[in-house]
Amino acid sequence: MAHTTTRIIRDEHSALSAMLRSILLLLDAHRRQQSTPDFSALRAMLFYVDQFPEQRHHRHETELLFPKLRARTPMSRDLLDHLDRDHARGERNIREVEHALLVWEMLGEAHRESFERAIARYTDFYLDHMALEEREVLPLAERVLTEDDWRDLDAVFGAHRDPFAGNEPEDEYRALFTRIVNAVPTPIGLGPALVPGKASRQAMQA
Repeated sequence: MAHTTTRIIRDEHSALSAMLRSILLLLDAHRRQQSTPDFSALRAMLFYVDQFPEQRHHRHETELLFPKLRARTPMSRDLLDHLDRDHARGERNIREVEHALLVWEMLGEAHRESFERAIARYTDFYLDHMALEEREVLPLAERVLTEDDWRDLDAVFGAHRDPFAGNEPEDEYRALFTRIVNAVPTPIGLGPALVPGKASRQAMQA
């Protein structure tokens, strides 16, 4: 049976995947309907990605999980070095995505495509990264780590749980969680459904 930390990591991977795919679905819906998304909702979604997966989840992996694996087996060294580089790259990439969104918001429609390309690259990058961790790192951890190792990991990974992985939001993030859920349109969130754009209405009436 998988340890608590392993289950938490998989749950948080699923939450990040869902958030990134939701952003892509939201952008696609607005493009098809020739409308502009709520920039504040997109900023909130990207802030979540920065605060939880980037600043907490990945930091726990780099600062605790990976060193324990390096101490238990030399087999993991190259793989973990690669994943650590991914984590550093991810922090840079999310800043580029946030900047691309700001450029679109401030300078207009001509910059929509640049943001869409940036978030698509980021999504592909992290889906590949998480798949590698689940395929290689987590099974290795289950084989080589000791129960003392798992107790240390469970204490850290269990202390700050991602609200989008089904956990109660911490007080300081409760408003952010509520804002994202309520702002993003159905069926992604609880917000109002997108209104079809002019081209879509014409197609429906044809």
